[in-house]
Amino acid sequence: MASSAELSLAMVAGEPSGDMLAARLLSGLRPMLPDAHFHGIGGPQMAEQGFVSDFPMDKLSVRGLFEVLAHYREIKGIRDALREQLLQERPAVFIGVDAPDFNLDLEIALKDAGIPTMHFISPSIWAWRRNRIKKIKRAVSHMLVIFPFEEEIYRKAGIPATYVGHPLAEVIPMEPDQNAALDALGLSHDTRVIAILPGSRLSEIKYNASAFIGAAELLLKRDRGLRIFVPMAGAVQRAYFEKIIGPTRLQKLPLTIVDGQSHTVLAASTAVLVASGTATLEVALFKKPMVIGYRMHPASWQILRLMAYQPWVGLPNILAGEFLVPEVLQDRATPHALASALWAQMSSEPNRHRLRRRFIDMHHDLMSNTASEGAHAVMQLLAQSAAN
Repeated sequence: MASSAELSLAMVAGEPSGDMLAARLLSGLRPMLPDAHFHGIGGPQMAEQGFVSDFPMDKLSVRGLFEVLAHYREIKGIRDALREQLLQERPAVFIGVDAPDFNLDLEIALKDAGIPTMHFISPSIWAWRRNRIKKIKRAVSHMLVIFPFEEEIYRKAGIPATYVGHPLAEVIPMEPDQNAALDALGLSHDTRVIAILPGSRLSEIKYNASAFIGAAELLLKRDRGLRIFVPMAGAVQRAYFEKIIGPTRLQKLPLTIVDGQSHTVLAASTAVLVASGTATLEVALFKKPMVIGYRMHPASWQILRLMAYQPWVGLPNILAGEFLVPEVLQDRATPHALASALWAQMSSEPNRHRLRRRFIDMHHDLMSNTASEGAHAVMQLLAQSAAN
């Protein structure tokens, strides 16, 4: 294998959750490849590990079939430019982090050119679009998976795979300190906090924010002592959220928007209203009652609903194999329905204890040293490539 200083490794993460996961992998790779050049598309957490982003990550942070179509030219232009750049450069390995609609086609082109490709975070083939595994086999030299049941699926399909655990299970403590989090937010220990997480993508904020805040308004009518916290992934998301809700409505609410600090807010919370996605697993690992809400473009919803293979969309429910927490989706996701479901979740002490026990078991199941396991898998792929 070439020396670390001669190696270039390319990565693409398409949204804040991917940025966090990729940064965890980079933290394991850096000690093994201290002088290697890591570049591609990523966010601020990857940058902290010395990663250089050639294109802005937020250009890829779009969800929903019709929402993606609106940005198709720009996203395709970025992918085409990056593909040509990497085909000329020939990095030692390319690692696509989630973002399968962007990364898989890119990985096919690179793999066909003899560049080893790794994909970190499996597309949800166990939930929908199972035929995508054929495309994955064309695209991926090695798959890193974060849920225990995924490894066998890929091995049966003839795709090398390594279960590395979920990085969030390492980052989030088994016993979060709620009082310390309340202190950090300047709140008394008896404050009841509702966390509102409408999503990190602008398209998610567009469809979820108003209904979520409407639910918060209804909850405040039941309990004026509640405090509402809305952590935002960045300045762009915050500005868009504030525009959708409007200054008059925001001023009337005991609502605090915070930049980042989602883990502090979740640790402090009594209950959480959360958009479907990685954040639902974060809430589960913080052992909090939740309601999963989600709205999207109506045409996108109809297509995705028809393609689904199982009744759940939230990761805690998928992992549990049952409706452990409520899912209130699309037309049903009205402020009244969301508020009623969340009030029921937070008001039942037996339910809170039941969820805590189940979420602790889930946390243990997902524990592994992701940074180390993932980094060793990358190094093995590099060694195999050098030997060929």
